[in-house]
Amino acid sequence: MTGVLLIAALAALALWMVAMYNRLVRLRNQVANGWRQIDIQLKRRHDLIPNLVNAVRGAMDFERDTLTAVMEARAKALTATGPVDAAAKEGVLTQALGKLFALAESYPTLKANENVRMLQEELSGTENKVGFARQFYNDIAT
Repeated sequence: MTGVLLIAALAALALWMVAMYNRLVRLRNQVANGWRQIDIQLKRRHDLIPNLVNAVRGAMDFERDTLTAVMEARAKALTATGPVDAAAKEGVLTQALGKLFALAESYPTLKANENVRMLQEELSGTENKVGFARQFYNDIAT
């Protein structure tokens, strides 16, 4: 009788361990997927930046330092490895883009340019998607 109870207890323990392992694997995969969602939006952001820089380059000839800073920050962000490195490099890129947008506001020809306006809206929408993806990642990582 005690042998049967011992076997049943061991079987229950083995089933519990398998279930816990599967749960941990599922959670690890969710966290990895969350990071991939952020990465997708960051790649989209990186693809939009050269188009925006090229669109404003002609009108902002004497603001070369700002355009160079944006492109250098983008190049560094492309080399990011992992969430911590990406967060630091993307922060620098966000600051450079903020300065570019602030300067673009002082150029009436840029504000009237439909292509620049469309690219700014697309980039702004992508920034929102990055924010949502980061929130999702933070939720599943905790």
